[in-house]
Amino acid sequence: MARPQLRYLGEELAKLEQKGLRFQLRVLEGEQKPVAVFDGRKVINLSSNNYLGLTTHPRLRAAAHAAIDAEGVGSGAVRTITGTMKIHMELERRIAEFKQTEASVVFQSGFTANAGTVSAVLGREDFIISDELNHASIIDGARLSRATIKVFPHRDAAAADRLLAEVAGQPGRKLLITDGVFSMDGDIAPLPALCEIAEKHGAIMMVDDAHASGVLGRAGRGTVDHFGLHGRVDIQVGTLSKAIGALGGYVCGSRELIEFLYHRGRPFLFSTSHPPSVAATCLAAFDVLEQEPERIEQLWENTRFFKAGLKQLGFDTGASETPITPIMVGEGRKAMEFSGALFQAGLLATGIAYPTVPEGKARLRTIVTATHTSEELRQALDILDRVGRRLGVLPVAV
Repeated sequence: MARPQLRYLGEELAKLEQKGLRFQLRVLEGEQKPVAVFDGRKVINLSSNNYLGLTTHPRLRAAAHAAIDAEGVGSGAVRTITGTMKIHMELERRIAEFKQTEASVVFQSGFTANAGTVSAVLGREDFIISDELNHASIIDGARLSRATIKVFPHRDAAAADRLLAEVAGQPGRKLLITDGVFSMDGDIAPLPALCEIAEKHGAIMMVDDAHASGVLGRAGRGTVDHFGLHGRVDIQVGTLSKAIGALGGYVCGSRELIEFLYHRGRPFLFSTSHPPSVAATCLAAFDVLEQEPERIEQLWENTRFFKAGLKQLGFDTGASETPITPIMVGEGRKAMEFSGALFQAGLLATGIAYPTVPEGKARLRTIVTATHTSEELRQALDILDRVGRRLGVLPVAV
């Protein structure tokens, strides 16, 4: 029981309960796989970011075991004291090579990579031009920087151009920032147009490629490679927690940028570095990306199959262009009810409502992976059909 000064937290939880938006964490029992056991129930898993199935890849397992045997279970310090291990430097060299940049630095998560970088490179006298649907880590980093934040409508490059023009005569640096793939809608940023606008106004161009890493571009190099924009994006953020199958985030760019983040990136300065087993796992994952291209090909084949099935059933999947496929429901309580009923029927598809998405735009957020079978996806579509019609999300078949 909370003490009186924290009683308001219970009241806020009660409000969520009344709106049908309070949830309980689902507990995974065993491995993160296309079919997995959550809360004791075996379900088809359409809620994982494990795009390529690397969380259980034998080469990644072997690399983790070998690193533990050779180097122990932890680094024991932050990077700037005694926590920089040879394997950390090798991972950063490998990432920079993969992304075709001069250098990279690894952070403890994709969230800290974004928040720590934006807050480090900008200050009170500067301006940030940001897509309205950018990830929360970008928003928090922008606020921490104390720069003036100007938000443009989603994917509206012309509006971003106008905002940069408005501040062109004012002192201070300008940063134009966007997600590469948007995490709730699954659409892709108009990066070529944004790069042109940033260059026109002399702005820093930054892309958060968390959901494009391992998905778009050659061997999963991301949106910069997808659009052929190497050398035109100043700061690239990626993740090691999604398609890579492990944990962490990274920033790629010029050698000067990375050296600066060594000195001013607060998550880098004040967090213990990755265990050697995680770094070794990530190194193995980049090898798999380049040596097993069929994984990405299968991911996209599964994505096309599932999207076509949803469309045929009559579901609204919004503007999705990637494996992130929302099933639009609208009202938050309805989305949560739909998600719960699907789980009881054998399908995990997480409900997403306000404040993660705007009011009236609640949805189920689904992600297929390279390791789903066609039969599993057919079963998922059948469950969505039956439960959707029973709850009125889809019209009842005549």
